Parts: sequence; C-alpha cells; structure tokens
Amino acid sequence: MSDLQEDGDARKRRAGRAPTPAPPARDRATLLRSPPDDGSDLGSNYNQAGVLHAGSRVAEFEIRSLIGQGGFGAVYEAWDTELLRVVAVKEYLPMSLSMRKADGTVVPLSGRTRETFDLGMRSFINEARLLARFDHPSLLKVYRFWQERGTAYMVMPLYRGATLRETLEALHGGPDEAWLLRVMNGVTQALAVMHAGNCYHRDIAPDNIILLEGSGQPVVLDFGAARRVIADKTQDITAILKPDYAPVEQYAKLPDMSQGPWTDVYALAAVMHVALTGQAPPLSVARLLADSYSRLADNEALRKRYSKRLLSAIDYGLGVRPESRPQSMNELRKALGLAEASTVTSRPSNDGGERPDAVGDGTAAPPTGAKSRATGPHPVSIPGTSDRKRKLAAAVAAILFAAAGGAWWWLQQGAGEPGDAAATTTKEPVSPSLASVDPSAAPIATTAVPSSSPPQPPPARPVTPSDSLHALADDTTPGFEVTATPRKAEVTIGKDKLAFEVRSTRGGYAYVFILSTGNELFLLFPNRLDKYNRITPSSPLTLPRASWQMTSGGPAGTNQFAVLVSEHERDFSQAGVQNEGVFPQFPLPVLAALEATRGTGPAPLLGRPICARDSPCKDAYGVATFEVVEK
Repeated sequence: MSDLQEDGDARKRRAGRAPTPAPPARDRATLLRSPPDDGSDLGSNYNQAGVLHAGSRVAEFEIRSLIGQGGFGAVYEAWDTELLRVVAVKEYLPMSLSMRKADGTVVPLSGRTRETFDLGMRSFINEARLLARFDHPSLLKVYRFWQERGTAYMVMPLYRGATLRETLEALHGGPDEAWLLRVMNGVTQALAVMHAGNCYHRDIAPDNIILLEGSGQPVVLDFGAARRVIADKTQDITAILKPDYAPVEQYAKLPDMSQGPWTDVYALAAVMHVALTGQAPPLSVARLLADSYSRLADNEALRKRYSKRLLSAIDYGLGVRPESRPQSMNELRKALGLAEASTVTSRPSNDGGERPDAVGDGTAAPPTGAKSRATGPHPVSIPGTSDRKRKLAAAVAAILFAAAGGAWWWLQQGAGEPGDAAATTTKEPVSPSLASVDPSAAPIATTAVPSSSPPQPPPARPVTPSDSLHALADDTTPGFEVTATPRKAEVTIGKDKLAFEVRSTRGGYAYVFILSTGNELFLLFPNRLDKYNRITPSSPLTLPRASWQMTSGGPAGTNQFAVLVSEHERDFSQAGVQNEGVFPQFPLPVLAALEATRGTGPAPLLGRPICARDSPCKDAYGVATFEVVEK
C-alpha cells in the first residue's frame, strides 16, 4: 500500500530472464523510506534507486545495462575494456541496509545497519572466492572479484539460455528420459565438485539451472551466500527456502537432522519430480506429520513412459528423513544409472588458491520437439505419539520461506536476491502471472500424470488466515483490556495515510499483525526499523511513528489488523515467522500446517512469552482487532 510501486520485472529477473515491459500495477508496493533516526542526514546526495547507470565505470568494466536487481544485489551487463568481451558484473547492494551516494559510494543506511552490511559483504566476497576456485562446465564461473566504493563486485560470464523451468514449460508433455538424464549428468557432477569442497548449494530449483544457448549445457546458478548470512544475522536459519524443493533439515536446526550432500540430493529429486509430473512433491515438512507422497515407481501412467530405475531413483531421493535418501551425489548418480563421478582433486587456480578439477562432461542436448530457446527405499512416514507431533509441529514452524512477493498493503522489502541467475538472459520470456511471482511455487506447464493412489480428502473445515488472526483473542487474560482505533476506517488509495491508536489497561509490549487484501500476513510492529513497542496504561501508543509514514497503495479491499499487548516480550519463531526484510512475515502454508495439528492448543500466532530462566512465567495478554478499507 504505497505510492511507490515495485518494478514488476524484479522477480522475473531473479529467474534469469531478460526484462520485459512492466505489467499493469499489481498489489505489491515499496516501503516509503524516511531518513534514519540516528541523526544522520541522507539528503539529496543519495541515489535511492541505488543501481549504477549505463556508462558508469567500475574498474575496467563499463556498465551497459541493468540485468536484474533484488534485495541484496544488482547484476549488470558490462563491457570488459581490457579483454574486449561482454561480461556480467554483480554488485553487493543490499537495499534494506544501504544507499548509494552521488559520487557512487555505497554506504550503510545508519550506524545500526553497518555491522550487518559489513557481514553480508564479507560473505559476498567469500562466495566469490569460493566460486573462483571451482572449475566445472556446469558450475558458475567467477573471473575476478574486488572491493571498491564501499562495496564489492564479482565478474562472471554473461550466460544466455533458458532456465530449466522455461524449457520444461515449452515441452507441453514432459521431457524425454535420455534428455533429462543428460541434464542431470551435468548437474550432479557440478554438485559433486561443490560437495568435495564442503560446500552445499541448498537452493536447487528449476529456476537455478540454466541450459546454455546452442549447446544445452546445464549451469547451476544462484549461490546467494550474502543473503544467507544476512538472514543468519537476523536470527533466521541458514538458507532462504523454496518450499517445494527444500528437505526437512532446512526448516529447522534439529539435533538429528543436519544438512549435507543429501540436502541437495532431495532438492534435485524434487526437480526431477516436477519435470516428470508437472507438480512438486508434497512439502517435506508436512510429510513429517502425515506422509501423502505417492511413489512414482507405482504410478502406471509414468511407468509406460519412464524406466522403473529413474522413477525409483526419484522416490529414493525424496526420502523424508536425511538418512532415508542417497548420502552423496555419487549415490544418486548410481541410482540413476549414471557413471560414478571422478574423484575431485585440487589444482592451483589463477588467483593463487586451490580449486577442484572438473569432472566429466555435463553437456546436454536440447530435448526433441522442444522450441528453439535462447538456448531406493520407499519414503518413510513418521508415525508417533502426540508428543512427537508437537515436536514436529515446532520443527515445521522454525522455517524460513522464500517470500513469494504478491499482495502487500503498503509494505515491501524489495524483490528477491537476483543472485547468479540474474547474470543470464533468455529469449521468449514467460508472461508474468500471479503464480510466477515466486517461480519455485508455480507448477510447470507439463501434462500432469494422475497418481495411482486416491487423493487425500480435504479437511472438514480449513482454517483461514483470518481465522488464525482472530484466534489470538480466544484466551485473553481477564481484565487485560486492549482497544485499537484507526484514524480513518476507510482510506483513499494513493492519498490517505495509515494511522491508529492503541490503548491498554495494563502495561506491556504491543504487537500489531496485518492480514492484507492480498492474503499475506505480516507483523507490522515491532519491525526492523521500529523496534520500540512498550505501552503503558496511562499513555496511548500512536502508530506508525511520525518519522516515517505509510500511504495507501491498494489494491482495494479490507485489511484486517490484530493488536496483541503482552505482559512479556514474545518469541514468534515457532509460528514460522520469516525475518528476511523490514517487516516479519508469517508464511501461510506453515501457519496452515500448525493450525491443522494444534488441536485445542493456543493459537499459533501467539508465539510464546520470553521469561527469565528458572523463574515462573505467567502468560498475560489482551487483544484487539480492527479493519481498514481501501477504496
């Protein structure tokens, strides 16, 4: 809900596609920034857009155009004036943490963001250094990297081709088995090289594999190290998840579920599942509670087209628990009938370090009939007691989803990290749609194959996000009265500002939730920019602060709010909160899973009170709700 609309191409650029004309204004917006409240003055010497303009020079590279920009970086097409070649230049540019001065220097937004900014830049440099050591035709190459103007850069080839997702969409019927195995041959070898260097990708998806124009060579993209480390700094777990492809060990740090080569094995098996069926497997975290996965090897329709070995290998790779799937890429290759990858050794690199030798030939020819483009064991169900389910539900909630964009009100933390995938261009980009805002969640347009097992019956009464929001008031403390009143219950899009007042009969900490017209749920206050949320009985709390205001940006509809005032500060980690950007978000699939398993327990959005260790903790709170209609 802002009058500064986000670039509609940002999400598509992250998928490695060239920009197309912007679609009509959608229900996303950007946060209206104000100067930081630490006394610094950004003034007119700062470029809020941040990106370098065509004709700019960094080192020996002349910027030609912007390929993609996201929350943590920007990627440009550039001309190497010394070696006379076109390259991609990736710049560390976390827009939620930094701004660019008029002289081109990148600086943190304030003293409070400097530590996180510096941490992310160190990780960016470490990522570049790591990639520069690898040498395999299916791994992203880094020519050089350096620091300049307060930030860091890396130079890569400008890859041209189509992502695996786009290629599968063009097939309209699923790939040929031999072609798919050629793609997997290159990808598994590339990942084996990474794993030999104790490096795991943890974000394998069809959008992060590009098939190069002409040769069809697969290249693995998007390593996003800076994004992951910044997430760590904000107490999120160590990877930004794509739910359709993420195994359970990426959702929470569990003592019996560590990450390793088997993590990438699961994601790659999920990619093959999508390629063959047009649909992602059930979410791994939901399968822990009740496994609804249907084995591909038992699907008669699939067995008429694909070998039992391939189908069984995919089933094996999708084992729910880490120990139930192949433990290495070589084990997966063996299950697929591919030759074992060569032993990876190290040899000196041009920068004086060590890098793994390349293994094998990952070339993959284009699939027959495709458009010319810019070119084991059964998965284990875990039965158990109700106590076991409560622990699993907690694991479900300790999650970090990749935000799908979509319908905010006046909120937006910037598009996803363009990553290495943005250093690519493709022809015939797929037209944008609501589903393609998060490409990892969009079904591939191949022919879906019916399962041989009957579908799971729907729940008798699905719990809606609105139900979850209003459930906060189910068990409030008697005498703990909270009221919340908007300044205007109806606002005009593009004109009116949000303002509301909170009062409480008891002192404590205020938490404001919003369920937007786009059906996304956020913690509006406290947030990354405004962490002070104390309220006293004698003083009303007026939000937002006068120092930064929020303007209605649409779409039209009703936005629902809930205000929770708690005697103690609260921890929402078990409610699946995602802290990637300015405003914490509650992914609705996680919330639905928690609602489905909570029974008569407390509302998931309540979180838990934070009390002193080894002291009694009586949870006391009050709740108020209100609505604001946008017209």
